[in-house]
Amino acid sequence: MENLLATISTALPNLNKSEKKVAAVILDDPEAATQSSIATLALKASVSEPSVNRFCKRFGASGFPDFKLQLAKALVSGVRYVSSAVSLDDTTDEFTQKIFNNSIHALSQVRDNISAALVTRVVDQLVQARRIYFFGLGTSAAVAADAEYKFFRFNTPVSSHHDPLMQRMLASSGGVGDLFFCISHTGRTKSLVETAQLARENGATVVGMTAPGSPLAKACQWSIELNVKENTDEYLPMASRIVHLVVLDALATGVTLRKGEEFLPHLARIKDSLKSTRFNQE
Repeated sequence: MENLLATISTALPNLNKSEKKVAAVILDDPEAATQSSIATLALKASVSEPSVNRFCKRFGASGFPDFKLQLAKALVSGVRYVSSAVSLDDTTDEFTQKIFNNSIHALSQVRDNISAALVTRVVDQLVQARRIYFFGLGTSAAVAADAEYKFFRFNTPVSSHHDPLMQRMLASSGGVGDLFFCISHTGRTKSLVETAQLARENGATVVGMTAPGSPLAKACQWSIELNVKENTDEYLPMASRIVHLVVLDALATGVTLRKGEEFLPHLARIKDSLKSTRFNQE
């Protein structure tokens, strides 16, 4: 049986306005929802109590008390430290489908809500930078490393760093023309937030890719705020990491297009340099 929270999240695009309000309150803090009265939940969602009841019945509950019971079961059924969408009794087919569906849903949600104007402004900053630093910690360090592989092709010095002390030293020596791109799903890692603030104080451009309204988002001049429902305090980062990689792909594509057709021979030379390292296709 699919986890109730995953079911609600997957159904979001097809919910009506009132249902989306109820879903948002529940997904934002499911544990609080299990302790709420129907009146409290309705007030938080700015909907009527009958609307909450209809929402519960849509997801197979007989009413609000039954829904809270199912929600409580969903909170304990997820395999802790792996994925909230997965249950201990899942078959290979079930957990494989859930992991794919989680990522697909997260990508579609971000695709539908990301600001094209913001992407354009960030591409502007990347094109104008004299040097680019990608910073990430933990799982985000791998995302930052991937960004380095994408952006070194643009004839701009670029590097990725995952050591907090090195990040801090680089930020302190940065200045006008340097761009620091800080990546964090939660945006609550103290050292990264402090590093972003330090780089900004020294006149560098600071871009963040993080959660809406997070400390990191507030510390950056430009913040790509991605609302990916994934509790990485308790579970392995999965969907959020995939979303970050795809957004970086979009930014790299934007930079490529901004460089124009005359830049294509440079990219072709880089690709051609790899031909001798590979076996021929048969």
